[in-house]
Amino acid sequence: MGEEASGGGGPPPELVREAEISLLECKVCFERFGHSQQRRPRNLACGHVVCLACVAALAHPRTLALECPFCRRACRACDTSDCLPLLHLLELLGSTLHRSPAAPCAAPCIPGALSCHHAFGGWGTLVNPTGLALCPKTGRVVVVHDGKRRVKIFDSGGGCVHQFGEKGDAAQDIRYPLDVTVTNDCHVVVTDAGDRSIKVFDFFGQIKLVIGGQFSLPWGVETTPQNGVLVTDAEGGSLHLLEVDFLEGALQRTERLQAHLSSPRGVAVSWLTGAVVVLEHPLALGPGACSTRVKVFSSSMQLIGQVDTFGLSLFFPSRVTASAVTFDHQGNVVVTDTSGPAILCLGKPEEFPGLKPMVTEGLSHPVALTFTKENSLLVLDTASHSVKVYKQADGGA
Repeated sequence: MGEEASGGGGPPPELVREAEISLLECKVCFERFGHSQQRRPRNLACGHVVCLACVAALAHPRTLALECPFCRRACRACDTSDCLPLLHLLELLGSTLHRSPAAPCAAPCIPGALSCHHAFGGWGTLVNPTGLALCPKTGRVVVVHDGKRRVKIFDSGGGCVHQFGEKGDAAQDIRYPLDVTVTNDCHVVVTDAGDRSIKVFDFFGQIKLVIGGQFSLPWGVETTPQNGVLVTDAEGGSLHLLEVDFLEGALQRTERLQAHLSSPRGVAVSWLTGAVVVLEHPLALGPGACSTRVKVFSSSMQLIGQVDTFGLSLFFPSRVTASAVTFDHQGNVVVTDTSGPAILCLGKPEEFPGLKPMVTEGLSHPVALTFTKENSLLVLDTASHSVKVYKQADGGA
């Protein structure tokens, strides 16, 4: 009788609460797991799960060695991986509890909205991908991820045509790739958080240059129209321009373009105007708080526009947490939003913020994006381990 009476009511609230505490809370810092960088649940080699912030706190700063706080089994921070079941559970809970009922029907009404044309990659082909770039000459798509070979190259149809960049500790190996760009002469440049270096390969995967010892934590990387390389230093709070002789594999010059930035990560340059956009992650007050700031500089590095999470909240009904940034062909700033999740156009820097949603459905955790020459939008979705290709929706303005 008791079972019959409660059959339609779902589990008791106290059991749901107990399950949330048991499953969704890091047992080292007792903070709730989440999709933000610091709170992502990570699998240790022994199978125990802690948040990324605790992995970083427990790991030795040089060797990255750590012991599991529960069973004392040794492992390395660079060998941990996202706990996908927990991340998917968080997505389900988030979509159930926080999604606005009006959001799904808003997308078709948006002028200029994009629709997903196809996707490629997927689990096994890509593992927790972090960076995306296009080869200017061939149009091939380059992705860095957590697989045995860290760099994968896809053709325009999504077929994998080449892979390189062995996982390992040698100087030419890639430990933990964060971002990637492809130069005008088809060299692949990767930022490696594992040994805090920048690694340059030719398009066939042969190592050409390793730049180490110059950055605290190189993160975002982008090619300029003049074939220079822009690099953000997340821990150093700076933006740098590298001039490299790629054929000879020699660093010619390094220039610090900006200092006193707040944890800069993503960076992009407009080939239309030469403007440079940097995505900052300043420290936010309060547990679980996360803030981002978009700063745009002219080609002469004068600040011409900026907007942060709070400023965007005045123009958009939900919180915006930008994880990556690029320019479209008209010089508009476009960001990935992991809180939505969505793709948002912020408009031209001098008109900030002219916020317009471009994609509001079908994404889980977008971390990188770029536009092709044909004006298709490529979005790297790390939760689905795939690259999604968006094109102008029928009837869009």
